[in-house]
Amino acid sequence: MKIQNPVLKGFNPDPSILRVGDDYYIAVSTFEWFPGVQIHHSKDLVNWHLVSRPLNRVSLIDMKGNPNSGGVWAPCLTYADGKFWLIYSDVKLHAGAWKDTHNYLTTCETIDGEWSDPIYLNSSGFDPSLFHDVNGKKYLVNMIWDQRTYKHSFGGIVLQEYSHEEKRLVGKPKVIFKGTDIRLTEGPHLYHIDGYYYLLTAEGGTRYAHAATLARSKNIEGPYELHPENPLLTAWHDPRNPLQKCGHASIVQTHTNEWYLAHLTGRPLPHDHKPVLDYRGFCPLGRETAIQKLEWRDGWPYVVGGKQGSVEVEAPNLEEVKWEKDYEEIDHFDRPKLNHHFQSLRIPLTEDIMSLTDHPGNLRLYGEESLTSTFTQALVARRWQAFNFDAGTAVSFSPITLQQAAGLVCYYNTENWTSVQITWNEEKGRIIDIVRCDNFTFSQPIEGSEIPVPEAVEYVHLKVKVREHTYQFAYSFDNETWTEIPVIFESYKLSDEYVRANGFTGAFVGMHCQDTSGTSLLADFDYFMYKELQNKWKGCQQWIYSK
Repeated sequence: MKIQNPVLKGFNPDPSILRVGDDYYIAVSTFEWFPGVQIHHSKDLVNWHLVSRPLNRVSLIDMKGNPNSGGVWAPCLTYADGKFWLIYSDVKLHAGAWKDTHNYLTTCETIDGEWSDPIYLNSSGFDPSLFHDVNGKKYLVNMIWDQRTYKHSFGGIVLQEYSHEEKRLVGKPKVIFKGTDIRLTEGPHLYHIDGYYYLLTAEGGTRYAHAATLARSKNIEGPYELHPENPLLTAWHDPRNPLQKCGHASIVQTHTNEWYLAHLTGRPLPHDHKPVLDYRGFCPLGRETAIQKLEWRDGWPYVVGGKQGSVEVEAPNLEEVKWEKDYEEIDHFDRPKLNHHFQSLRIPLTEDIMSLTDHPGNLRLYGEESLTSTFTQALVARRWQAFNFDAGTAVSFSPITLQQAAGLVCYYNTENWTSVQITWNEEKGRIIDIVRCDNFTFSQPIEGSEIPVPEAVEYVHLKVKVREHTYQFAYSFDNETWTEIPVIFESYKLSDEYVRANGFTGAFVGMHCQDTSGTSLLADFDYFMYKELQNKWKGCQQWIYSK
């Protein structure tokens, strides 16, 4: 049995891996998407399924107004004292000299239960991680942010004891590791193995120079000595490796006494005609999660097959356990709850914004602010998880003003998206139009050629075909005869690498309704279709796909 990487496809970065008995969990970042933190479950490290998004109420995470790529960064999931412990950040500002990052703790006895109200910890930096020491003490480690203009911003890894009885940090924080010359030291995780404290950190930034650095000490406060072949993991030296950006990792020991490393990775779009040594490309699927096998030599772990990581990895000696597919290719919205692959932006969609009961068999959205708002959007979307897929919906919408629109959107953040939508035009009445936001520059590619919607048509069917480098919209008035809209859009513009500010998420596709007139006009969506083509990924240079 082999692990096929990435194991968590699409936007699933910063993995924190955990074993509890014979169950394995990976928690990943969700940034501004709500509910916060995705937790996946496996029995064999090969097959994974989404089981929980614990930050599912405003008392746990209030992201209204958070910037793009703010919100939940790099969670840490641990288990001790008969319960799960989750540490997470709520990043309120990450541009400029300062980082306003507030760090919290929540606990739960079951992975998919109701998590406790948060305990505030600190705001000194991001990527907090909780360590349960063998002597019963608990410690928080996080990177510390230095805003001084004459210092490097990443000030090292700080350690401070946490008192569960007092529900707060106690004692003085101490910098235990300043990092290496790779710099940008973040993402710390502590482990106690065979008498040593091992400190695993991320370095090099979360793009193509990303790396995982390992150091150890007999004393938790240091000094820490570096891995003899540091970094432990990176793909920077191997631009042809299909798995790029390898770094930000965490370690797990299986109950069969084997060792594995879960880590962040990214798969660039194929770029056959670019020079491989100075062009790494764009990753619209975002930063994903992969798993590598470790072997121990002279008290240090090494990545089996080379520090750059492998697409195919030997699985642990465990019985394979597969999971049923947890979403229908066509969701008819006939269940009382939204499928858990959907998320909203920053806020929960309360009944005044979204309903599955107001019009049974439909997802109803009440128009809210524009797709450029960081406060209240009526948007429901899911990740791009393949390079080739079709997605679509049918929308019933009766606008009476140009300020009302509803439809299908390919979305990265408030500054980068493309929407095919039903709206209103003074001369043509109800129309299909396309609006594009490209690094906050706006255009309407079919201006003058908007498509009138016949009066007798209630539901307009909208579809997007994503094919590696491009995506294209189509429409139908009867769900049988389809017409492609003759405008081609570039997938790479929905990627971390393209956006003008720091971007850490990935491309989504979904449904939206906006009404900037303030009357909250409703739109009914009859279904949502997401169908991946039969992709056989052959590496960073090419894919084979068929219908």
